[in-house]
Amino acid sequence: MTDQQVNRLEAASAALATADAAGQIASLRSDVPSFIVMDVMRAALEAENAGRHIIHMEVGQPGTPAPRVARDVAARALQNDTLGYTMALGNDVLRARIARHYADQHGLNVAPERIAVTAGSSAAFVLTFLSLFDAGDTVALPSPGYPCYRHILSALGQRSVLLETGPSNDWMPDPDDVLRAIKRDGIKGLLIASPANPTGTMISQERLRALTDVCQQHGVRFISDEIYHGLTYTRPADTALACSDDAIVINSFSKYFSMTGWRIGWMVVPHRLIRAVERLTQNLYISPPSIAQAAALGAFDARDELEANRDVYAANRELLLAELPHAGFTQFAPADGAFYLYCNVGELLRDTGSHDAAALARTLLDEAGVALTPGNDFDAQRGGQFLRFSYAGTTADMAEAARRLQVWANGRA
Repeated sequence: MTDQQVNRLEAASAALATADAAGQIASLRSDVPSFIVMDVMRAALEAENAGRHIIHMEVGQPGTPAPRVARDVAARALQNDTLGYTMALGNDVLRARIARHYADQHGLNVAPERIAVTAGSSAAFVLTFLSLFDAGDTVALPSPGYPCYRHILSALGQRSVLLETGPSNDWMPDPDDVLRAIKRDGIKGLLIASPANPTGTMISQERLRALTDVCQQHGVRFISDEIYHGLTYTRPADTALACSDDAIVINSFSKYFSMTGWRIGWMVVPHRLIRAVERLTQNLYISPPSIAQAAALGAFDARDELEANRDVYAANRELLLAELPHAGFTQFAPADGAFYLYCNVGELLRDTGSHDAAALARTLLDEAGVALTPGNDFDAQRGGQFLRFSYAGTTADMAEAARRLQVWANGRA
């Protein structure tokens, strides 16, 4: 838990001591920060409701619907199936198909019994943290990183320690970072994401193996967020399962499979952990949604459509890397995968007199009609110097966004 979170909890405790006993008081564990990207999306929608046309580059979700075959399977299920509860760990047919995915994509033999289908990757993170760690345990996370990791840990009474990444270590933790965190913080777990949000960077197989080895040697649980697998542009992403059978891998149908709103994901866990995950799922969720499981099974047969979507993201990536520098956005993290560009905007902040990236994002929404996410969401210490661009929309929208930002930049010159 960070000093900022501790201070917030202490302030909440003081407020509780003086509060009216009859009042409705939220729990201390619910005192987590908002997910800033959702606040940006709300502001963008308010602008649209006022009649403006906004280009959405703030939210990390595909601009395409679920694959046609997935929707067709779901439609048939609506007509013909009861769509009741499944087993807590998911439909056995879907679990077997996910296991086959690892054979097809990575040449790995993963037993279907190790697969737990979940209500999105968000549920998988909750289940992972609950099954691996007790209240007060500390988990190391990369910074910048997806903010909900630390927020979920905090809500569960667990702690996070942040491992700073940047150009000097290719935006990924290295074994020395982990060893220091083991000695200094007594971490019980390490979580990494590759491709990463917000940076879009990927870890090399050599460093991935080195990290899993360090964790195994010191009894630290290794968690790999692989929800952006399939969305890579320089080389395929490596799965942690190729490095360690003890790794916990989390994946989702939201990104590559374009099924964000269906809330369906999965996790791969060691045999000895699966019963704990099953018990937790039975009590917390009963089972993942039946209709989403049916659609997810169909999505595996939509490879051509999904690869066409990836080709659009690749085109968007090339377009923005070529055009955004003409608007003053020049310092990007390596855009290896996912659909994000993470840009250092320190020079623009100085030129425009903006306080931080959150203020600059508001200016760009108001003056250019482009919604972007400030890095404050992903890195409390340095994120005020960064903006994240999501290029998951149409190529036409990305071209229009680049044009608007160039007009904005020329207008202030």
